Amino acid sequence: MCIYFLLQTRCNYFTFNVVKRTEITSRTYLDIHGLSLSCGIKEKAARRKHRSRSKINDQREEKLGNEEEEITLDGTVDKHGHPAVRATTGRWFAGVLLLVNQGLATLAFFGVGVNLVLFLTRVMGQDNAEAANNVSKWTGTVYIFSLLGAFLSDSYWGRYKTCAIFQAIFVVGLVSLSLTSYIFLIKPNGCGDEKMPCRSDSTVHTVLFYMSIYLIALGNGGYQPTIATFGADQFDEDHPQESHSKVSFFSYFYLALNLGSLFSNTILVYFEDKGMWTLGFWASACSAILALVLFLIGTPRYRHCKPTGNPISRFCQVVVAAIRKWKIGQPSNGYELYEGDGRDLADNGSRNILHTKEFKFLNKAAIITSKERFDNPWRLCPVTQVEEVKCILRLFPIWLCTILYSVVFTQMASLFVEQGDAMKTTVSRFHIPPASMSSFDILSVAAFIFIYRRVLDPFVASLKKSSPRGLTELQRMGVGLIIAIMAMVAAGIVEHFRLKYANIDCSHCTNSSSLSILWQVPQYVLIGASEVFMYVGQLEFFNGQAPDGLKSFGSALCMTSISLGNYVSSLLVSIVMRISTTDNMPGWIPGNLNKGHLDRFYFLLAALTAADFVVYLICAKWYKYIEFEQRSIRKQDEEKQGDLRF
Repeated sequence: MCIYFLLQTRCNYFTFNVVKRTEITSRTYLDIHGLSLSCGIKEKAARRKHRSRSKINDQREEKLGNEEEEITLDGTVDKHGHPAVRATTGRWFAGVLLLVNQGLATLAFFGVGVNLVLFLTRVMGQDNAEAANNVSKWTGTVYIFSLLGAFLSDSYWGRYKTCAIFQAIFVVGLVSLSLTSYIFLIKPNGCGDEKMPCRSDSTVHTVLFYMSIYLIALGNGGYQPTIATFGADQFDEDHPQESHSKVSFFSYFYLALNLGSLFSNTILVYFEDKGMWTLGFWASACSAILALVLFLIGTPRYRHCKPTGNPISRFCQVVVAAIRKWKIGQPSNGYELYEGDGRDLADNGSRNILHTKEFKFLNKAAIITSKERFDNPWRLCPVTQVEEVKCILRLFPIWLCTILYSVVFTQMASLFVEQGDAMKTTVSRFHIPPASMSSFDILSVAAFIFIYRRVLDPFVASLKKSSPRGLTELQRMGVGLIIAIMAMVAAGIVEHFRLKYANIDCSHCTNSSSLSILWQVPQYVLIGASEVFMYVGQLEFFNGQAPDGLKSFGSALCMTSISLGNYVSSLLVSIVMRISTTDNMPGWIPGNLNKGHLDRFYFLLAALTAADFVVYLICAKWYKYIEFEQRSIRKQDEEKQGDLRF
């Protein structure tokens, strides 16, 4: 019994221990297994998270790599001739560099140009009418050379090379003028101010002077339209954000032009008015040198458009091909015309131009006959080439209407200065140089660019339900003509009252009227406002409406209208003087303005500009905007682009 009880007790103890150990072992196993399972789950989750992060990082790197390697859509290339990478070329880095270059070059140019009329009268001994005519001819020549620069840029050299070469010529002209003035012309020292005239110069010295200023005209003229187009090339117009920046660039370009002239129209003009002509010319030369250095520094970052060949030959080919087929009837629609293979367009990123119905005779150049050879451009031209000629012909009437506005604009550098010189130029014993009054024009340009872009344009766009844009370029140019009329009326009224308070019998008519020179402020402000609408609108219009291979030519049209405006102004002054001069009257614009009627000349310009505005309305209503197809290059994803608004 005891043994049974003992055995039973041991058996129960054993059973209890086994069960307990089994329970403990099971719990331990479950705990360990659970911990292991938990660690495994966490480890797998961590691995998935790591793989997810790696995938995201790879996608980001791939995206960044794609953005870095994304090329522009407009066919521009880098300095090596490879397709331009968007992230490393152009945009506002290059754009700002070119804007600063433009400002410095403008400072240099206006350091000579804005006071040239006084240099000719005080140093070279010319009378008012002769000096005004010479300034108009010189300024006109500046812009005539813009056609040369545009031709070389679009056809052979490209815009970068053209800008570099003409800027170098510009520097040479300024250095030559500085040396010629210092060595030969400013004699005796300190002459050329209001009191001390300079001695007469020899023919050799005069020739050296004119060679210098016309080298300046050549350098600045060839450079101006090309730098404007080259700056626009830094922005891809087929990219949504960069196209917005491209439109902004033209406004900032004209603003940089005016801000650059602000220093020359205030500080440099003040020193030159005191007879320190050489100092002013050397300051201009240094500014031009600095502008050239900055331009060259940006070389690795510029985008370039390939030159497309001689546009004159392309124009003539269309005319000759159309004349050869003058007996052939017109096709029923544009689909029957020769479109070309498009390989040339693909090479330079150009676009096909859609067929238009105007100038139907030229369509015959693209008609395919049984005798045609596709390799002879003098017998068969593609539609795009024909439309290029039509485009230029459509631009021609608009361009002609802008010339008379330039006649108004050029008075600011000639007759406005002479008018101001005959007014009271002191305010609280502070002398105001007449040429420095153009500073109000510059400030007006800066103010109205801001007002237009930030206030007027968004307001007009909100009123137009059919288009998100504000005023079109043609509408802005029309507004510019209206404001120009107001400027001439204001100038005429000021001159009328100046004569009323003038001393007619003065020998040197500086400060000969008691009317303050500050009464000229309204006419300068109105001219500045008109520039914002007319010249900025012109730059955008001619650059946008010119074919892809003639962009510099489009900018040159704007410059050339200023050129012809100066020549027309010179011709108009000569005609007015010949008609108005009699035995008893010295004419409207004599050497002594107090004996003339400059106010009548201003009112005449206002009337002519009003007539020009009526003609412009007709031409603008007739004009048909150019329409392009898509570019013949590889399309890229536009969703990845950042905001490039400046």
